[in-house]
Amino acid sequence: MAESVLAVQGLWAAYGATPILQGVDMTVHRGEIVGVIGRNGAGKTTLMRCLIGLVRATRGSIEFQGRNITTLTADARAREGIGYIPQGRDVFPQMTVEENLEVGKLIGGSDARKLPDLVYNYFPRLKERRRQIAGTMSGGEQQQLAIGRALIGNPALILLDEPSEGVQPSVVQLICEALKSIRDEIGTTIVFVEQNLDTILAIAERCYVMEKGRIATTLDEIDAEHVRAQLLI
Repeated sequence: MAESVLAVQGLWAAYGATPILQGVDMTVHRGEIVGVIGRNGAGKTTLMRCLIGLVRATRGSIEFQGRNITTLTADARAREGIGYIPQGRDVFPQMTVEENLEVGKLIGGSDARKLPDLVYNYFPRLKERRRQIAGTMSGGEQQQLAIGRALIGNPALILLDEPSEGVQPSVVQLICEALKSIRDEIGTTIVFVEQNLDTILAIAERCYVMEKGRIATTLDEIDAEHVRAQLLI
């Protein structure tokens, strides 16, 4: 069996006194592309924020590449090799494309110096717009930039929250193809939250289904009927 990159056991997290994650268990192996799906309010975004360290775990553990990172800060987790693209992308709107990518280099250390051309190969539009202010770009262009900025830090694991949100279908297809190439060519493991059926079918190799803050089931076979049932489409 492939090496585990991410191992989550009995993970709990809350907003104030309200529990959101209620005992999440999941394992992701090196080189997988894994979806996290479920109805609105199931806890998917909270899970992603907890994995990167923006929400504190109240119980349970998170292991990344065999190391317990449960108490590490988000910055420390990024330096360990986890890239995070939040819902809404969160690029630096007053900075150019090049400047946004420079921020990614600060996380990745010496290896990151080799990656700008790689990012431009996956997302040629960014090379065309490299001197453009990020806040003036379309939603799809900003999503490509957010993924590129995470990638330039040379992460072993990328976490994406709703990569298709606010992005036109043709650009979603481009992003899906790029994500598969990133996994195939440089071995990056990808975990993503998504509600868009076509995106899930395009890239997920298996899916964890969340209900009420827990993993309710795992879909090891990805087909439209089973995924649609979990999304209530």
